[in-house]
Amino acid sequence: HVLAVLYKMATTQKQPSVQVFGRKKTATAVAHCKQGNGLIKVNGFPLHLVEPVTLRYKLEEPLLLLGKEKFEGVDIRVRVKGGGHVAQIYAIRQAISKALVAYYQKYVDEASKKEIRDILVQYDRSLLVADPRRCEPKKFGGPGARARYQKSYR
Repeated sequence: HVLAVLYKMATTQKQPSVQVFGRKKTATAVAHCKQGNGLIKVNGFPLHLVEPVTLRYKLEEPLLLLGKEKFEGVDIRVRVKGGGHVAQIYAIRQAISKALVAYYQKYVDEASKKEIRDILVQYDRSLLVADPRRCEPKKFGGPGARARYQKSYR
């Protein structure tokens, strides 16, 4: 029994994998990218079933920009929580892009990583760099962060 456990520990080498996150507002997506055969899932669902349908094209941008062959050798699983529908979509696409870049840097070569990175940044910087904008808190004396209540003299 002990030998079986030791044998199992010895034979299971660490599979090449990277864990990367993407953020937009309060939505956080964590992508786990490992060696595989082109599988991409978001919270257990394939990419083409993610709602809202109108923003599905946004999710497929990294795939369309880089071509399917770049994703052939990897499996990407994404967990996403927080934020609204749109923010989650942006967080997911950022996580997928960053995961592929990180995987290529760690396990493939620097040249192909740079090529991927340049293509993504040239198209849309938010694919790799988080957007720092946040919601500004409301202040007193007005209905919102900047707007003030109407003033009347009579």
